[in-house]
Amino acid sequence: MNGKPIALLLAACVLAGCKDRQESAQQELKDRGYELTPEAFFRAAESDDVAVLGKLVEHGIAVDTRNAAGDTALHAAAVAGMRKSADFLLDRKLPVDVTGAEGRTPLMSAVVSGPPEMVRYLLSQKADPLKKDAEGIKPLMLAVREGRAEMVAELAPYDREKLDDALLVAALEGKAAVIDELTNYGASVYARMDDGRTPLMLAAENGHVEAVEMLIEIGANRFSMDDEGRIAADLAREAGHEQLAMRLAEAPGRDEFGIEEPADLGAEMLAKVTEAESGGDAAGEPARSGEPAAGGAGAVPAAPAPLDGMVLEPVSEGDLPAKQPLVMRAYRQKELPLRVESVEGEVATLRMSSGGVKQVAQGETIPGTPLKVVRVERRMRDLKDQGGQTEVSVVEVEDEDSGRRRELVSGLESTAHDPVALVEDAGGKRYVARAGQKFRGADGSEYVVVDVRPNQMVIENRTSGEVITVPLRGPRG
Repeated sequence: MNGKPIALLLAACVLAGCKDRQESAQQELKDRGYELTPEAFFRAAESDDVAVLGKLVEHGIAVDTRNAAGDTALHAAAVAGMRKSADFLLDRKLPVDVTGAEGRTPLMSAVVSGPPEMVRYLLSQKADPLKKDAEGIKPLMLAVREGRAEMVAELAPYDREKLDDALLVAALEGKAAVIDELTNYGASVYARMDDGRTPLMLAAENGHVEAVEMLIEIGANRFSMDDEGRIAADLAREAGHEQLAMRLAEAPGRDEFGIEEPADLGAEMLAKVTEAESGGDAAGEPARSGEPAAGGAGAVPAAPAPLDGMVLEPVSEGDLPAKQPLVMRAYRQKELPLRVESVEGEVATLRMSSGGVKQVAQGETIPGTPLKVVRVERRMRDLKDQGGQTEVSVVEVEDEDSGRRRELVSGLESTAHDPVALVEDAGGKRYVARAGQKFRGADGSEYVVVDVRPNQMVIENRTSGEVITVPLRGPRG
């Protein structure tokens, strides 16, 4: 027998063996309710049947096989919440951020249709929470659009810079539960569109009653005005939501015009934060999960100690830890239900949020309020962040109930107090912070609170000149 017939015989035996093995595999799969097909591969992934996945891969199904929509089996496993299948596919080098239909990754698919546990798992496997789909939308915004508040909780810590944008979208679309979750992680009810509309205005304009109620409950001001001087009630009325407009248009009470001191607001902010931490039970034990804030150009300053007689006012008891970072937990800024339009001589023209314009002379009390006009003037003012100066109208008012005074300036919201933040050290002690306060870190460095904004505090290390940003993290941030 020559070599050629032997080779042909061996080849025939190999082919027969392969055929036998394939038939055996097909029979084994059939016994388990599967076929040797790509469709079976996806069904096994959705069922967490790793044994079948292995058998299918062994007999020629590629791990990156796609369905008619363009998704991989990892997308299918993500939607179904099948972690064993996901492990199997990732172990065989299928990329965790492989893109499928609409340019979405498995993480995005899980955000839209899967369980939170799968989102958490994919993030632990280094899935990119900031990757965009074919429409340029990131996972957090997908969660907002789909109204999936439980996904917001998983994604918010990864996309903090966009929390305010997400809140505006949630308000526009009326996603009340999403609004609640976003603000728990640091989105601000004081966020505004370019035209001055707040989340409350957007929800009111679109007739979203539940979202309106949620925003008011968590601190939105129904008397805030947009760039045209309209409040939420005006926008609701213009859009044809008359009943909602009537609910929002209730005239402000006398107490809503009161001038407040920042230190007075600590207990109020603390109560809201504690309630959010404990899942709505203010009496419950806070469940802190926020990581220390790292911000700006360097480390966050250590817990405050007195400097020149000025301290951040504590609102809870406890010893200062030796060295801990600060975290911003809440922001408070109460707008008064009026705005300065102009002054002429000794007469101030004021736009009232309840409608109409009033002219009040120096020495007179603004009707329906405890505020007495004690001084009016025009003066030059620096344009913040723009350079140059502009002339503004200034009205100083005195709260006849408390004796407190405050300047109201045209072109700016009229507020009842300076902006304040509730800050917390890692030991759990809380303080009320406002611009201008000074404190000393454990290393001896001197600090001053430069600015308090709706989504961050700016602190300067006066020893080194370093400027540090402490972002708003929210009660659960």
